[in-house]
Amino acid sequence: MGILNVTPDSFYQKSRVIAVSEAIDLAGKMLHEGAAIIDIGGQSTRPGAIAISASEELDRIGVVIDAVVKAFPEVFISVDTYFSEVAKQVVKAGAHIINDISCGQYDPAMFATIAALDVPYVVMHVNENKSDMHSVKNDASIMSVLHDFFTITCARAKDVGIDQLILDPGFGFSKSPTQNFELISNLSTLTTFQKPILIGVSRKSTIYKTLGITAADALNGTTVLHTAAILNGASIIRVHDVKEANEVVTLCSYLQ
Repeated sequence: MGILNVTPDSFYQKSRVIAVSEAIDLAGKMLHEGAAIIDIGGQSTRPGAIAISASEELDRIGVVIDAVVKAFPEVFISVDTYFSEVAKQVVKAGAHIINDISCGQYDPAMFATIAALDVPYVVMHVNENKSDMHSVKNDASIMSVLHDFFTITCARAKDVGIDQLILDPGFGFSKSPTQNFELISNLSTLTTFQKPILIGVSRKSTIYKTLGITAADALNGTTVLHTAAILNGASIIRVHDVKEANEVVTLCSYLQ
């Protein structure tokens, strides 16, 4: 899953685009390098980012989705949003997956909307309140928290008729660096839910702060965690660097 951010403030500069032509160029590059999915987002959720409205998010991404669909008719598009109204509009425009970092917690209409749209739905573990999505509530083991969270989420999804869940344990959200490494090390325990698992570790602060470098220099560390995640059961990796990530996928296929 290649990352295409239609934002001025996402933490990794090379993933940002503003002009439609830039979006088409980046999407084309990622598809050429082996991306199976293009994940389009209209607002940054990095620490300190300013939240925007659903209408502003749609203004940013609507024309980009239209342009990418026209340029690459076979492209499989995911949209990164926690707004139900955005989800409705982008699926109409040709998006195939909704990638919701809030697991429906930031918009109470999201679960019913996804059920009606009948599209794959990425549900990520994060704190319940938007204002503290990056707060660490405790340093205890995160795996029991994740198991409880996804048990409730899967039951809730089944109750409303959502059949296509993808689980994202939320690396970098509401967790300490120790907990982030713990979830990668123990990712295989989440396969008991029998749902695809998505991992988004690409160039995140747990990597570059641990190594004492910057996000721009964090490709090697990202590759290490991508390898660990795939070997521990990840089905989808959400990445900035598609060529290198695709090489990881290829080599890991010979190890499993």
